[in-house]
Amino acid sequence: MDPPQNWQQRLAQIMETMQELSTQTDPQAMVRQYYARMRQVNPHIDRRMAMSRRGLNYPEFRITRYSEWDDDINPWKEQDRLPRLSGGILAELIYGNEPRIINDLVFTPEDPAAEYLADQRSLQAIPLMDQGLSLNMALHTRRVPHGFSYEHLPEAVWLANLFGRATNSLVLAGKLKEAYEEIDRELQAVARIQRSLLPSRLPEIPRLKLAAHYQTARRAGGDYYDFFPVAEGKWGLLIADVSGHGTPAAVMMAVMHSIAHNYPGTTGSPSLMLNYLNQKLCAHYVGSSGTFVTAFYAIFDPQSLCLTYSSAGHNPPCWRKGNGSVIRSLDQAQHFPLGVLMDFNAVEASVILEPGDQLVLFTDGIVEATNPEKELFGIDRLDAELSAATTDPEEMIAAVMTSLLGFTAGAAPSDDRTLVIGKVD
Repeated sequence: MDPPQNWQQRLAQIMETMQELSTQTDPQAMVRQYYARMRQVNPHIDRRMAMSRRGLNYPEFRITRYSEWDDDINPWKEQDRLPRLSGGILAELIYGNEPRIINDLVFTPEDPAAEYLADQRSLQAIPLMDQGLSLNMALHTRRVPHGFSYEHLPEAVWLANLFGRATNSLVLAGKLKEAYEEIDRELQAVARIQRSLLPSRLPEIPRLKLAAHYQTARRAGGDYYDFFPVAEGKWGLLIADVSGHGTPAAVMMAVMHSIAHNYPGTTGSPSLMLNYLNQKLCAHYVGSSGTFVTAFYAIFDPQSLCLTYSSAGHNPPCWRKGNGSVIRSLDQAQHFPLGVLMDFNAVEASVILEPGDQLVLFTDGIVEATNPEKELFGIDRLDAELSAATTDPEEMIAAVMTSLLGFTAGAAPSDDRTLVIGKVD
């Protein structure tokens, strides 16, 4: 055996090795670096080999690494290039689930691993445990007999298994990253589809100037707003909020879009529209999932400036008078959210608007946003920002969102945020 190095030199080598390995993010590169270091620490080892029985049955196994190979095969990505053997001395070792030292290595020329063990006289087998079994094994061989010491075997098993677990963690981290990236690509596609269901541009409604802001808490969300031409030159204004967040809410939002755009009615009755939406949701989509939808639907008549509305559990929109001195809530036609009860009969209310009045429709992601102290933005702050801004819808929205960003200290939204403002010309 080679003489041992002094402990300071060995400690320096180990620390340098650990520092190098800690910077690796690719398991193949980490194993390559580890093998290079081990050749420096243990130059007396003539050959190194690794094998695996993952996914195989006795007596089959694969050679996953071999120090005499010219190619640097990646066993995690190129499994089809790995030799698959059956039986022989190496099968007995890996299925034996225990460390072994063979001081006088003997095998027959017919042994499946004969070419890997040729000219070698001693062997050290270190099981790499996973799920309580030696699913992988590291092998070291020497050309001389009695080339390995039982005294160093416990530490060799310990260190090899720690490195094996570190490598496995890096492999799992890589798979997790790939899975996350795939999911993220899918979520981006869902988000693009969802965005396409919103109005590509705001309609030109006579005597009503519009502006809108839409922001999801995640890639996709469950807020929804839309506009519908109605008979006699009237227009329908819809804002809705699906319970929950992310992809499930986005799917239900798409369902809402489909139902709303297939509504057969042509009359200007908001309550009939909400009744129809509720009937379809309860009958075909919501069931026992616990999902519900809040919605506010109004019909605006440009001729009479009459606004008829109905609400299904949604935040009452603000009706601001032209001079901004009077702010009222459109809260006279409240009912249960959609998708809760099949027995649903929405009610209606009407108001007469005047030139300069503003309608402010929003979802709870606006008023329920919190600051670092967990205070709600609230309806009072929303009113204050709207009163301080000009009466232009675009500028009003910009003022609210700027204030909201400062209030939340720039934190990402925890809920979808939708704000639609219409000003009567």
